[in-house]
Amino acid sequence: MLINKLGDVTFFTIFVTSPFYNYMTIKKKRGSSKPRVARPRNAGTMTESAFWSFIRSALRHKSMYWKPISQCKLEARRPYKGPIKRQKYEYLCAGCNKWFPEKKINVDHMVPAGSLSCAADLPGFVERLFCEKEHLQVLCEKCHDHKTKLEKNGSLQR
Repeated sequence: MLINKLGDVTFFTIFVTSPFYNYMTIKKKRGSSKPRVARPRNAGTMTESAFWSFIRSALRHKSMYWKPISQCKLEARRPYKGPIKRQKYEYLCAGCNKWFPEKKINVDHMVPAGSLSCAADLPGFVERLFCEKEHLQVLCEKCHDHKTKLEKNGSLQR
């Protein structure tokens, strides 16, 4: 330990020679301020919430390949005739009735797929997620975000 005096201020400098610490390392004691969450899934590595999030994500990813989704997009598209040479098609938003490129649209479930937080939710979630094209619509990003926000607030009437 070195003691440096500079006017009225005293600086204490500690040199640690251990290979596990450098001069910037400050070791904090881990306190038992709150209990750890139980991890009953995936060989003790996943919480219940993480497990159902994993399942929900996998199902949503596979729903991209569901044929009614591509049929819904096919019915809402037209050939693009604008100045952008690489764009082949544009899609009609069912919310605002404007045309958008494919990157700016989402295929929306008219009835939300809902949450998946336990095994009891699984059949209903799968039934709503893998629905037919009558229950799907093409929305632009802005309309889709607005509809999703209203659904989460519970103010959207079905």
